[in-house]
Amino acid sequence: MTAADLESTLVGRPDLERPRRRAAGGGTRRTLGRVAIHVALVVAGLAMVFPFLWMLLTSFKTLPQLLQDPLSLWPDPWTIEKYVDAWNAVPFGQAYLNSIYICVLSVVGTLLTASMAGYAFARIRFRGSRVLFIVFLATQMIPKQVTLIPFYLLMAKFGWVDSHLSLIVPAMLVNPFAVFLMRQFVLSLPKELEEAALVDGAGRWRTFWSIILPNLKPGLGALSIIVALDVWNSFLFPLVLLNSPDLFTVPLLLASFRGQFGSVDYGLVMAASALATIPMLVAFVIGQRRILNSMAASGLGGR
Repeated sequence: MTAADLESTLVGRPDLERPRRRAAGGGTRRTLGRVAIHVALVVAGLAMVFPFLWMLLTSFKTLPQLLQDPLSLWPDPWTIEKYVDAWNAVPFGQAYLNSIYICVLSVVGTLLTASMAGYAFARIRFRGSRVLFIVFLATQMIPKQVTLIPFYLLMAKFGWVDSHLSLIVPAMLVNPFAVFLMRQFVLSLPKELEEAALVDGAGRWRTFWSIILPNLKPGLGALSIIVALDVWNSFLFPLVLLNSPDLFTVPLLLASFRGQFGSVDYGLVMAASALATIPMLVAFVIGQRRILNSMAASGLGGR
């Protein structure tokens, strides 16, 4: 029987055409479902982006336009005068330097301590290791506001109140999420790598430094972005611990800026908010794919 004869035979049989029509209808419904989901996601995304977009556009408006037509979205004319005024009104440069070096030191210290602790919890078995890890991880569920007063008293005992040490050292040493993430990454590495290093005579430190740490680069990259965002946006603890204006971080300076100019010129406040937000927004946009890939590769859902 030729292909043409077979096709003509199948076309004339309704019992074979019915499942084919059912399959076509199911494919259409699935396509419509995907389209509806994508439309809903686009609408939700626009709703979340709109406040930031409105802030950014408002920062380019002149004061007469803000007073005459505050609901207008598009600047007419465009001006960067608000950015210049905001930068010169308060010491933004000093606040940027403070936030940057606090972020850098906190990130470097967290990566070092979290990777070592994660390796210890994942590979070194000692009495009470599992209980200690559970207790350490359980501290993540305690709100920071609950520990604010004891933490302040502890920093006062150390003499670190009104000092950046009160922000840098605790960030380096106490980050349960960072330790948990590094532990998951270490668990995802094959044990054969360590066994081969042990056969070659490498000790724990040499194995960690030469074998484990280079294989943790994807996780370390994602963790560095997460920690930097957290440290940069931190407000409550710097507000309580820092008193001198020359020690202020960007969020603290922005809060004082809003207190001075919030009722005078909204465009000035929006420009200052953009100056404080844009660096970390750029960092997140650049590193978001690395964060998602690293979370997937760490095996968070499988262990």
